[in-house]
Amino acid sequence: MPAMDARRSPGHEAPGGPDSGADGARVAVLLPLPLTGAYDYRVPPEITLAPGDFVVVPLGRREVVGVVWGAGSDEVEAGRLRDAMGRLDAPPMPEPLRRLVDWVADYTLAPPGAVLRMAMSVPSALAPPRLETVYARVAGVDVEASGVRLTPARGRVLAVLADGPPRPGPELAREAGVGVSVIRGLAGAGLIAARTRAPPPPFRTPDPARGGFALSEDQRAAAVALANERSAGAFSVTLLDGVPGSGKTEVYFEAVASALEAGRQALVLVPEIALTAQWLERFEERFGVLPAVWHSDLTQAQRRVTWRAVAEGQVRVMVGARSALFLPFAELGLIIVDEEHDTSFKQEDGVIYHARDMAVVR
Repeated sequence: MPAMDARRSPGHEAPGGPDSGADGARVAVLLPLPLTGAYDYRVPPEITLAPGDFVVVPLGRREVVGVVWGAGSDEVEAGRLRDAMGRLDAPPMPEPLRRLVDWVADYTLAPPGAVLRMAMSVPSALAPPRLETVYARVAGVDVEASGVRLTPARGRVLAVLADGPPRPGPELAREAGVGVSVIRGLAGAGLIAARTRAPPPPFRTPDPARGGFALSEDQRAAAVALANERSAGAFSVTLLDGVPGSGKTEVYFEAVASALEAGRQALVLVPEIALTAQWLERFEERFGVLPAVWHSDLTQAQRRVTWRAVAEGQVRVMVGARSALFLPFAELGLIIVDEEHDTSFKQEDGVIYHARDMAVVR
């Protein structure tokens, strides 16, 4: 069990954020561990915390990252509480996702922390993306007057940079057909300069206005009905029924387009076996770009980039297996469960749940 001076509490969120009593502010922090509830921590004066913030807290002799779940209780003496150690520079966990964690825990009789762990499946994504180093021409430098010997390799590097924006070292070396040492030499000679920048967005934005597929009369009627339901802005559930090959995917693509036009994110849950190159090609044909994907074959680096991009709103359409339901969407406006009868939507180890049913809840 956790150290005794970290008190367990229900962790229900209170209006206005954490309580501020005579002994300072307290917050309830839910940890991604199979525990029965949140733990209270004292908030040091130099830290500001709000519900949803990712925070580092002490737990016994170790440090753990958890989520501020709401206001702490005033039932425990301040001297028995331990201080939160700091807030992470990451988008807060959206309130609807926190409510889903509580709901799933209550419904499945699972520890809330075990459900939270599914929503914090990529801890490394909580760290800000690393800045990348790029190279650019130094303005106003006369190469001939610089006294630097201009070899053919160096000339190719300068030519590439003259025709485009700054480039990362590996990309610049590849385009110029040189080794990285040539780039470093030019930087050392003052002809090009290294600078840092945030990496570009990892995913392109789908275009909802791009020409869609030719739909039959029945398909068009179904597509309009789906789009109207989504545009109404109220909760609704629709079953799209059709035999294999009847064009259900093309129909619900129109609902995805409606969500995009409204500035919302869309999630398409599919059985992992159904996430094929052919499916992705159909999406690209409709929207002009490939969607973000989430499945078990992603590398840890891909998962880190994708999770962070979802949290920052850079991913507008996600296509993934059942675990994608617990990604930190901040502007989710549509969920589609493709092949909803498929048994792979049921998770039968750890927290036992059915992604189709939890999609309705979310």
